[in-house]
Amino acid sequence: MKHQAVMFDLDGTLADTLADITGAGNHVLARLGHPPIEQERYRYLAGQGARSLLRTALGPEKEHLVPEGLAMFRAYYEVHGLDHVRPYRGVPDLVQELTKRGIRMAILSNKPEAAVHQVVRHLFDDDLFEIVRGHLETPGAPGLKPNPAGALAIADQFGIEPGAWIYVGDTRVDMETAHAARMFAVGVLWGFRDEPELRESGAKAIIREPSELLRLL
Repeated sequence: MKHQAVMFDLDGTLADTLADITGAGNHVLARLGHPPIEQERYRYLAGQGARSLLRTALGPEKEHLVPEGLAMFRAYYEVHGLDHVRPYRGVPDLVQELTKRGIRMAILSNKPEAAVHQVVRHLFDDDLFEIVRGHLETPGAPGLKPNPAGALAIADQFGIEPGAWIYVGDTRVDMETAHAARMFAVGVLWGFRDEPELRESGAKAIIREPSELLRLL
């Protein structure tokens, strides 16, 4: 089936948000009397939502502090979430070329919905992505990836069968989401994780530069 649309993850795929995630995470840890964590470790904490990040960072003995920490994280990120964020090299050119080719695009992230829109508005033109969706903790909202419900809901809203989608991401969670949604999984090597993780979790293709995605269309 010919690929008609591309669904992107955000953190580690379109946007380098690692420094800002680290800043928010360590702000919370300091407020809760926990030592900071080095930025490199946040590569492996990010990807499954802020609640999961804090649960792992705080450890089981402080899990009761996660709800308080989550509120702190979101408040800090609302103010500082754009301090260091930038698109990865080659991503703006890729998005523009996909637009020229008439390839429809969406973003699906485990980042909280408000933060996703904050980053996307800062980095990209408003009309490039038809749907931009993050995580909403409201009744009936799709679960976090790798639950495929969010990806399938976007495909349905576009009116494009899942098999006609390329799903692009940088983590195991993204590859598992693509597989569960029956989309073509593409792993990127400029993000938060490495090639073995992506291949082991079901990547159908691996790309090292954003422009390489064009060859898969």
